[in-house]
Amino acid sequence: MTREKIYLFDTTLRDGQQTPGIDFSVEDKIAIASMLDDFGLDYVEGGYPGANPTDSAFFSEKRTTRARFVAFGMTKRAGISASNDPGLAALLQAESDAICFVAKSWDYHVKVALGCTNEENLESIAESVKTAVAAGKEAMVDCEHFFDGYKANPAYAIACAKTAYDSGARWVVLCDTNGGTQPPEIRAIVEALIAAGVPGHCLGIHAHNDTGQAVANSLAAVEAGVRQIQGTLNGIGERCGNANLVTLIPTLALKETYSHRFETAIDSERLTNLTRLSHAFDELLNRSPDHQMPYVGASAFATKAGIHASALLKDPRTYEHVTPDSVGNFRKVMVSDQGGKANFINALKRRGIEVGKDDPKLDRLIALVKEREASGYAYEGADASFELLARRTLGTIPEFFSIEGFRVMVERRFDSHGRVKIVSEAVVKIVIEGQTIMSVAEGDGPVNALDLALRKDFGKYQHEIDDLVLADFKVRILNGGTEAITRVLIESTDSDGVRWWTVGVSENIIDASFQALVDSVIYKLMKNRQLAGKIAAE
Repeated sequence: MTREKIYLFDTTLRDGQQTPGIDFSVEDKIAIASMLDDFGLDYVEGGYPGANPTDSAFFSEKRTTRARFVAFGMTKRAGISASNDPGLAALLQAESDAICFVAKSWDYHVKVALGCTNEENLESIAESVKTAVAAGKEAMVDCEHFFDGYKANPAYAIACAKTAYDSGARWVVLCDTNGGTQPPEIRAIVEALIAAGVPGHCLGIHAHNDTGQAVANSLAAVEAGVRQIQGTLNGIGERCGNANLVTLIPTLALKETYSHRFETAIDSERLTNLTRLSHAFDELLNRSPDHQMPYVGASAFATKAGIHASALLKDPRTYEHVTPDSVGNFRKVMVSDQGGKANFINALKRRGIEVGKDDPKLDRLIALVKEREASGYAYEGADASFELLARRTLGTIPEFFSIEGFRVMVERRFDSHGRVKIVSEAVVKIVIEGQTIMSVAEGDGPVNALDLALRKDFGKYQHEIDDLVLADFKVRILNGGTEAITRVLIESTDSDGVRWWTVGVSENIIDASFQALVDSVIYKLMKNRQLAGKIAAE
């Protein structure tokens, strides 16, 4: 039996950016797009070029190699030709493979929000799609408020969808924008649209989670015939979020009711990277992963009850609906750590590190990682620190330098005009081949001063780290009080365009920062010698 393909469309960088408290920088977007592209999704929607400087800069070049790179924006305005619409021009000029137009499909919104006639809205849809196709772009249309619009005026909602399809849109995406439509309604309305002449293989679903049913609504739409699913990593999005691709993807791949009928771009090998992707994304957002998230949460394959634990040890299938390693997760109650070993071996292999499953050094590494994670370290979002730890434990790495010590001073004083002035100064002593080098630097805050002092004079290695740039710095307090444990995550990059993440943990924020800074420098020196960074350089 030939399986039909379900196309996976990620809108983390566009609709996910509507999440309260989330504001992606250009660097964030580049890193996330790379993560999504490496994972293997079909489409990555990057944002709204022309709407803000960040998205315009992000679309100055193509940011994916495998996935179709998608620009989002409005259809042309009513009363203006497609060739004279500045918003449409920005979309056409963006370095994207496809354009996703958002179009009103509820006549109430056409009247109130757009202030034009129903016919003018249909013309805007048609002309925008034709213009994009003529420019060599794959065109798709998000029919905003489609399900509410259908319930209010079925004929007009269908007319919007048919106009997009008839004009050449590859995908007509049905949006449950308010997130209140129920699964049976989704299914019935999709079936009605297909019966009206828009084929399912050109339909997509974009569900919001306001009743907690975005995943269920997406699957109901698939059952009814749609073949593209839009969603976000970890379900982020405005209000209650979007359909969670981290839940949808393994459900489609591992549940026979779907897997025997459908396939996606995420094969079984790629699926084992799902937990790492989910957790790394949360780390980038500087938030703790949801322990109870399906498939990838720390508690997804954990059991506490004695009777359950006993049964689980006899046969994991008694309390597991899928195997943890199928999604790259771990079982918390185990007789042996074979499942854990398999994941570690896979993670090491991806970094070019070969180790046998019976090697006692592997057991030592697993124990060390678990011990360090219990104390606050998190390696899902700090690949470089994990690789350095692994290489130190399984073998050796060159001792480029050693740290003799550091001192940081922060002074608050008033200048001659009576204005408050904060001065941060750091002193770092490093030893290279027996020679002690002491460097002093002032910076914008103690961490910046420490970074500048650390890298001010690296002796014979100085030219190797001149292009090292700290791209981001995130701090998380792991428990309460002024004596709290602090985790610092640092993102670094260099002139090759490679990015890596390092982590430090301490009761002292400066010490945690210094750990991450030192790891970043060592990783850079290792990378320069092709001794590390094989994943990042792929």
